Order: sequence, then structure tokens, then C-alpha cells
Amino acid sequence: METREGASLRVVVVGATGNVGTSVVRALAADPRVGSVRGLARRRPALELPKTSWDTVDLTDDDAGPALTRHFADADAVVHLAWRFQPTRDPVTTWRTNVLGALRVFEAVAAARVPALVYASSVGAYTPGPKSGPGVTEAWPTHGWPGAAYCREKAYLERVLDAYEREHPEIRVVRMRPGFLFKEEAASEQRRIFAGRLFPGALLRPELIPLVPDLDGLRFQTLHTDDAAQAYRLAVLADVRGAFNLAAEPVVDARQLAGLLAARTVRLPDAAVRGALSAAWRLRLAQASPGLFDAVLRLPVMSTERARRELGWQPTTSSLEALEAFLRGVRTGSGDATAPLAGRRFG
Repeated sequence: METREGASLRVVVVGATGNVGTSVVRALAADPRVGSVRGLARRRPALELPKTSWDTVDLTDDDAGPALTRHFADADAVVHLAWRFQPTRDPVTTWRTNVLGALRVFEAVAAARVPALVYASSVGAYTPGPKSGPGVTEAWPTHGWPGAAYCREKAYLERVLDAYEREHPEIRVVRMRPGFLFKEEAASEQRRIFAGRLFPGALLRPELIPLVPDLDGLRFQTLHTDDAAQAYRLAVLADVRGAFNLAAEPVVDARQLAGLLAARTVRLPDAAVRGALSAAWRLRLAQASPGLFDAVLRLPVMSTERARRELGWQPTTSSLEALEAFLRGVRTGSGDATAPLAGRRFG
């Protein structure tokens, strides 16, 4: 059932210029049931899309709350995607955007009396769990991994929304919990975030990566960002509440990574790889913290049955095809017409 049957919905997307945001705005703008999309971001993009207007807002500003309330006036749904990954060595800065900024968005949704809030949670919110079997459902605990700021922040906002739903039963709250999201246009951004601005993308060529470490726990789920965007679109339109796991098949492991890179696997102890990452972290040669590595090895495999059943959602791209798109984008410096997704080929 649609939120407003036969009506042209007005949707606001917060964090509309990043990896997920650009795909969600495109998916919404292409749906005839959506009348208008307003994209909010810190910097106005050069991107022009049908039915879409842009405004700027900084979630860390003290006056962001009233500004958000004005932007949300008369909206039928708000999709909150804004998230800051860097600087990973300054968790106070990321907390201001990711947690305090999200609180401002949630409060403005209630103040503007928006009927629906769709929030980007993550597999990173989940408590460590099984790496095999049918996958955990949305009922699995969401206490995160304490060693990674990303997981702590995602888990904290899950607790915030638990209370928010009790206080605002009139608001339909949906929490999306996707696996790792990749698309070619976001590859340059993700290279900068996790490997650093100076990492040569040209190094991610099969002939230059002969080995892939086979580690205990190296099994994770990925999804093409455009497929995730379709799930967000369906969640805006359907009369659903609660959490939805999102991932494509197959679950990725060392063997499949090696196949993508025409490499071979080599069995290594986790401690050896973590030690190397820790050294690179201390020397500022890597941007991703060792705590995030620890989290990846502990994240559970998710079941996506609920999204397929209640949203009618089905990914069109496999997890390996999503990874191939990312690798292609890193090598070629792909991007999009927004500041976060600015393409650049280094090396």
C-alpha cells in the first residue's frame, strides 16, 4: 500500500550527494508516484536531475535544526543518509555529524510532522554473529563492535530510534541495514576514504595483486548501490515499518576475491594482517582503522528474506559484479557531478 495512494509524493533526501544519496535521488526521481525530490547536502552539486531541487545545510551547525524543519515542511517522507567517515582519527568530529546531526534530523522530522522517516543504518550496527547458515534476521542485536567508531555510532542511533519510535508512533520509521555498498561512480570517493588520497588506483589491477589473504571471518556481504536505492524507494512508497537487511548474493570470501583479481589465496593468521594494518595506521599510510578490520571479521551474515517478501525487492546485480564496478571505478578514476563523488585517477 502506498503512503498516499494516487498522490505525487514530496520526498527530502538528507545527504543526497554521496554514494547512496545520488542513487536514491535518481531512483525516486524516476518513479512517477514521486512528484518532487529535494536533495540536501553541505555543498550544492552541479548535478541536474528531473523533479529534483537542491539546498545546502550543515548538520553540525547550531541552527541546523530550524533550517531542517523548514526544508521538511509539507514533505511526505524524509530519507536520512548523511554520514561522515573521516577523519577516522578524530571520533569527536565524526560524532558531531553522524550522531548529533542525525538527532537534529530526527527532531526536525517530528517538528515538521513528516509521516515517514527512512534512515540508513548498516550491517555495522549488528553485534558479532555467525558467518554461515541462513543469515541473521533483523531481530539480531544491534550493539555494534566497540572497537570501531563507525559501528559504535550506528549502534547508538539504533538505540535512539528505539526510543524515538515509542515517542512518535505517528511517524513510520524504516531502518535500512545494507552490507557494503559499491558502484563505479563512488569508487574514487571510497578510495580516498579508506586507502587515502595518494593511493594509486592503478595498482588495483589483477596482474599486480598475486595473493589474497585467507583469514578466519573474511566473509562479508556487498550490494550495488543502485540496487540499495531501489529498496529505499520501495520503503518510501510502501506502508512498512522497522528494519530491512539488504545484500546481494553470493556472500564474498577470500576465494571469490581471488577469482576477481586472478590471484591465489594464502592462509594467514589474523594477527599478522592486523599487525600490518596497525603499523600502516600509525604511520598514516592507511585511513581505515584496525578496529574497522576487526569489525569486518566479526559482522554476521544477514538474511534478506524480509526485504524480498515485504518490499518486493530483488537485487539485479550480484555482489561480485558490484565489486567489479568498484574496482573498475578505482582504476579509471570514475566519479559524478557532486563534491563527494569527484572523480580522480591517481597513479
